[in-house]
Amino acid sequence: MGYSRGGVIGPSQFRYGAAMPDSMSDNTSAIARIGSTVSATFILLLPALWNRFPLLEFDTGGYLARWFEGYLVPSRSTTYGLALAAAWPLDFWPIVVLQAAAAVWIIALVLQVQRFPVYPIALPAITAVLALTTALPWLASVLLTDIFAGIAVLALHVLVVHYDRVVPRERAALVIFIAFAVSTHSATYAVILGLVALALVVWLINRELVARPGLAAGVATLLLGAAMLLGANYVVAKRIAWTPGGYGIAFGRMLQDGIVTRYLNDHCPDPRLKLCTYRNELPLDADTFLWGKSVFNDLGRFAGLGDEMRTIVLGSLRDYPGLQIKTALRDTAEQLINVATGEGIVTYIWHTYGIVERYTPSLVPTMRAARQQQGEIGFAAINDIDVPVAWMAMALLPALILLGYLSAECADLGRLGFTLLVALLGNAAFCGVVSNPHDRYAARLVWIAVFAVALGGWRAYAMVGERGSPFRRESASTV
Repeated sequence: MGYSRGGVIGPSQFRYGAAMPDSMSDNTSAIARIGSTVSATFILLLPALWNRFPLLEFDTGGYLARWFEGYLVPSRSTTYGLALAAAWPLDFWPIVVLQAAAAVWIIALVLQVQRFPVYPIALPAITAVLALTTALPWLASVLLTDIFAGIAVLALHVLVVHYDRVVPRERAALVIFIAFAVSTHSATYAVILGLVALALVVWLINRELVARPGLAAGVATLLLGAAMLLGANYVVAKRIAWTPGGYGIAFGRMLQDGIVTRYLNDHCPDPRLKLCTYRNELPLDADTFLWGKSVFNDLGRFAGLGDEMRTIVLGSLRDYPGLQIKTALRDTAEQLINVATGEGIVTYIWHTYGIVERYTPSLVPTMRAARQQQGEIGFAAINDIDVPVAWMAMALLPALILLGYLSAECADLGRLGFTLLVALLGNAAFCGVVSNPHDRYAARLVWIAVFAVALGGWRAYAMVGERGSPFRRESASTV
């Protein structure tokens, strides 16, 4: 959405970067492009290379097991699970390489459409800055779907807002990539759905701000993503169904907020509610209840308690609307600031180890020899940098939006900042309310705020610089 104090700003009205910088022209050496891309990808793979094996997380085993076990489980996408199953003969390295390469590709596209130079220095340089100050390299190096959350938001912004600045083959690639990304996690799907809905509203209000082809492409990503997920679920479980777990995950959040206990106290004894017998034994922590040793296991987990959890969730929404709103706002705020890097990337992840040992036993020696499994991994020093940088970047996003409103030269960055702010708020609301606040839910997305603010600083420096600014090269041609 292009805007300024004086009205809507079209691409031809940009003073800074009105033409593609020389480094993005067709004259750029293919060797320079390849070298720059490989260097940036290598930077994002450093954690995995240091570890000598792709990093693992609590949830990795759940994804990997989908193909081997042949049934669906809550919050474990089969599209990503099938990719893991295909890559295990090569120790999963193709997965992390593709994750890092996808992030580099999208970062390069954002630089391109925002009129920044890309090759040969800018792309690896800004990737290195993100690697030193955000969770990005850890997201790229771990066998988990979290990497796709942030790059899907950036990719959608390029596709919808800058549709005319990418060539047809890039548009097609973006649609396919975003579709896969949204199929890997319900939260990513929800955030992209919200952004597409917002783009539709903007288009209805002012069709100069969002082009119809870009909006149509955004809608296509959601439809194709749904088709991918349903198709993968059919391949795995031989039934057409969405990834389960919605009510169960929401139940965990309400349990942690004390709402489930209140509901049981108000409605027990009730022969329809098996949890009445255990209401004084329930842990007030969602992770302990759902994934630890608790009564949840004794009562059959999601299969045994699914209907009851649905009843309690819906009943609590009906009976305690005020309490639901209060806790939802609190959890959203908490989720927004819980941004620490590395949650779940620990040594003791017995479920994932068990899945690897059961279904891919040839990987066990290499996995056990990795530094993560030797207890050599920790994030305290990393978070001394990542957390304050993330908070600062989120705080500066409104300033970037305001700068875009006041300055035609920065209108494109204002639009980017607005997209990312909405994505961060939407992610915090969805993850905090539907699930419950976790550091990894925000860390997987907040790096895009750091990226946008870094671009804002770069643009400001270029605007005030006396010479050497790549944005002062003027040309009659425009995109």
